[in-house]
Amino acid sequence: MPELLRMPEIAASTTSAVLAGWPVSVNTRFSAQDVIATVETDKAVVDVEAEADGILLRTLVTEGTEVDVGAPIAVLGRPDEVVDDLDAALAALGVAPSGDGAAPVALVADVPPANGHAPTVATTRRFASPLARRLASEAGLLVEDMVGTGPGGRIVRRDVEAALAQRVAHEEGTVHDASPAVPSVPVPAVPTVPDPGAARPAVARTASRAPETAAVAAASPPAPAEAAVFTDQPLSRMRKAVAARLTESKATAPHFYVRGVARVDRLLELRAELNDGADVRVSVNDLIVKAAAKAHQLVPAMNVIWTGDAIRSFRSVDVSVAVATASGLVTPVLTSVQSRSISDVAATTQDFVARARDGRLQQSELEGGSVTVTNLGMYGVDEFAAILNPPQASILAVGAAKQEAVVVDGRLEVATVLRVTLSVDHRPVDGATAAQWMSTFVGLLERPVRILS
Repeated sequence: MPELLRMPEIAASTTSAVLAGWPVSVNTRFSAQDVIATVETDKAVVDVEAEADGILLRTLVTEGTEVDVGAPIAVLGRPDEVVDDLDAALAALGVAPSGDGAAPVALVADVPPANGHAPTVATTRRFASPLARRLASEAGLLVEDMVGTGPGGRIVRRDVEAALAQRVAHEEGTVHDASPAVPSVPVPAVPTVPDPGAARPAVARTASRAPETAAVAAASPPAPAEAAVFTDQPLSRMRKAVAARLTESKATAPHFYVRGVARVDRLLELRAELNDGADVRVSVNDLIVKAAAKAHQLVPAMNVIWTGDAIRSFRSVDVSVAVATASGLVTPVLTSVQSRSISDVAATTQDFVARARDGRLQQSELEGGSVTVTNLGMYGVDEFAAILNPPQASILAVGAAKQEAVVVDGRLEVATVLRVTLSVDHRPVDGATAAQWMSTFVGLLERPVRILS
């Protein structure tokens, strides 16, 4: 008997995902642990692996379709299974294809009527595919006003397109009806020598003015439409997710900020030595990530998160690294940074950046961590404060390293200075703990050999 492959819940609280691709072709066998589908979440692309050997009998959704979690996306069979009537098999499983490439829905016959009575027209729920709902929303249409032509009266893509075409045709017809062509009106001849004793007929005067007004109106160019002064860019899934998380963070986590200033001339010298003849180039940010992990080791009270019921402490130091992509900000997690070499940190970070910009990060690579490092120094930003990445307890904002005048033992000198700001969740971390961490971190930057130990 065939079985359904359903859209998995990739991450907690995920309600939908996009079917990004089908690595396996229809009627092709696969083995357990083979990737049979690729799913895109708000921040990552996830491979769906087969639980057992089998064959892909039919795909139920096309690539690029947004599907609700739990909705059927394919029909799978045993390796040697042959099904003569897949439509009948789908009906036996309680679903039917949507017809527009979106996820199928339960057949109407399988939906129990409310209170034991058949639903009336006024109370029938309007079913629509996720794709149809998105297209209708973008076009400003209501699915409740449409007639569905999909299975069981489901509204599908072609119904939205038909409703949109009908609206456009109606609007064009309204415009044409409001601007009819001006008929030609004969103009009576005006006598060369008017009779002063004769009264000019009112009808003749009206008739002679009407065509002049019409002619002027026809000859006058229409008033130019006012140019739009703004452009709306629809929100991507990632932008919506980032906005929701940051809003939640700022609203629920009581932020406080600790700022530090470090002289990093010796840090830059160490970086130059590490990169001399090395296969993997180490960046200043790699050294900062390594220093943050070292500071978490030395001040373990910072290596925590707030769970709501407890303060969770970690033995390993996992650090998120903020990566800017064309579609939004992602924060892949470097695990066990305290035990990694600096070259391993650099190589892993470079891999994260490349795959983040291609949208190929795995969901598991975006979860965990107790601190994030975000760096805007490459843009010339001197100093800034960042919003916490929940449920992490802190985020370190790094500015640009710039030469400045500093006072050393009463003498004025020029040094390369780096400013950092640590945003902290006050629920699991006290101010004194954060201050101790900042002092330790600045000390590591100014004596960078300890970072590598």
